[in-house]
Amino acid sequence: MDEVEWWEFDSAKQLAEQAAGDIGFVIETAIEAHGGARVALPGEDGLAPVFSALAKAKGFDWSKVSLLPTADRLVPLAGGESVHHRLDGWFAARGAEILSLVDESALADPIEAARLADARLSLLRWPLDLVCLGVNADGGTAGLRPGPDLDRALNAPRERRAAGIRSPEGDLVTLTAPTLTAARAVMIVITGAGKRALLEQAIKEGPLSSRPIGRLLATIESPIDIFWTAEEQA
Repeated sequence: MDEVEWWEFDSAKQLAEQAAGDIGFVIETAIEAHGGARVALPGEDGLAPVFSALAKAKGFDWSKVSLLPTADRLVPLAGGESVHHRLDGWFAARGAEILSLVDESALADPIEAARLADARLSLLRWPLDLVCLGVNADGGTAGLRPGPDLDRALNAPRERRAAGIRSPEGDLVTLTAPTLTAARAVMIVITGAGKRALLEQAIKEGPLSSRPIGRLLATIESPIDIFWTAEEQA
């Protein structure tokens, strides 16, 4: 891990506005540098205020922005549990390209779903300009969850962009660890004292961490910005 910087905010509202502003700045800079921006966003419900604020951003051409989920459940794309559906609702009207990790022909087969996602993602220009991550209660992030498929997603070949994850909470497709860690910039957005303590411990444990977020961050060479407020999201 190269460098971690914590940014602390008095309220969830301030956090959302600043995080959205920083994502917008990365997008604007990427468009100026190479004509387009490619950003992966998480689907945690608590981060909705960040993306609602981001959807109001001006000053750059949204048609030059490609957005994709860091992970998505194997559910119909029009359903409320689909991260693709949420991103589409926030950003499609602005003109952004919304890329899907899910092929509806493979909802029952995470391995085939990942293969199809990998084929589509191979057409995208890499690396990503920004990866934004959330962290859940067990230290999972993106689709990286404790379980039998975690090592495969963490240790995937660099050319593999997607991996299938089986989970009791629902199967999904996630961007692989090499894809996430190769991003030019990495942002983590969390709220609450519990999440901060969990993340600090996972960072301290590094590659030996039992939590996916700790193992992932240990391999990231780009600077990592962590946006945090003690105020829990509603």
